[in-house]
Amino acid sequence: MNHPLIDRLFDDYGYALVTGDTHDEFVATPGMNVLFFPGDPSTTKDATDVAVVLPELMSFFEGRLNAGVVTDTFGDGKTLKRHYGFSAFPSLVFVRGGEYVGAITRIQDWAEYIDRIAGLLEAGPKRPPGFKIPVVHA
Repeated sequence: MNHPLIDRLFDDYGYALVTGDTHDEFVATPGMNVLFFPGDPSTTKDATDVAVVLPELMSFFEGRLNAGVVTDTFGDGKTLKRHYGFSAFPSLVFVRGGEYVGAITRIQDWAEYIDRIAGLLEAGPKRPPGFKIPVVHA
């Protein structure tokens, strides 16, 4: 279910294809690793927009990011989406040393990407967001 703009991330830029089997090795890569979760490009608004922006971000932050793409939306992608706790596709999830640092969901303005990624590069790890369950006190 890929799209030519997503396929070019592998073909033209050499980004890693991240699956359930390769995930742990990829996120353990030294430096800041960004996982691109496009979702199903035939139904996910902005999936191809983020696919176009990602190489530009990689160029802007030259040598500071390692990119991987999770294309299996309904299998490994679904499992990894739960693991990282983001709510919508497309998403960029940032992981350093195997630990979650943050995520950017949907398409953003260029300045927003630059500011947020610069902040994430300096940020420490944190717990991925999860489902919020209200606590009721008896």
